[in-house]
Amino acid sequence: MKRRALIAALAALPALTLPGRQGLAKDSAQGAATPLPHPPEYWRDKVSAEAWQVLFRDGTEPAGSSRLDKLYEEGTYTCAACFAPLFRSEDKFDSGTGWPSFTQPMEGVIGTRLDFSLIWPRTEYHCIRCGGHQGHVFKDGPPPRGERWCNNGVALRFVPAGEPLPELRG
Repeated sequence: MKRRALIAALAALPALTLPGRQGLAKDSAQGAATPLPHPPEYWRDKVSAEAWQVLFRDGTEPAGSSRLDKLYEEGTYTCAACFAPLFRSEDKFDSGTGWPSFTQPMEGVIGTRLDFSLIWPRTEYHCIRCGGHQGHVFKDGPPPRGERWCNNGVALRFVPAGEPLPELRG
């Protein structure tokens, strides 16, 4: 690890807003999704216990545990809690990481913040509507953007092409 990078990361720690869902920043298409006022407890009986842990306690499912990792049908990936559309199947790729990965999200549906839970900073992303933790974005994806949006499969719901998207929940 480079000393300058470590010092810069440590210097940024006080500026973070780590508790709760504050500190989320909308992506460049601000306003496309309206944040909901519900606390994490609101979603507890609306998703599985595993999904709630990932979505609202910033957990991570084990690599290779999601059936969505190797699913390559046409369709839309929505947030498992509020059903907001997050990713298109044409933006999905096999990253070899064991988690569903995408080259980009749909516009205006993702919020990001710095995550220092592993000491080294990463960019964490959430569903703008419900605040549910989805995963992390890395700069090691395929061209043209070079991004890998690494998502917890349990935080997603897949809707095959031709089927209507579910009504937004919340």
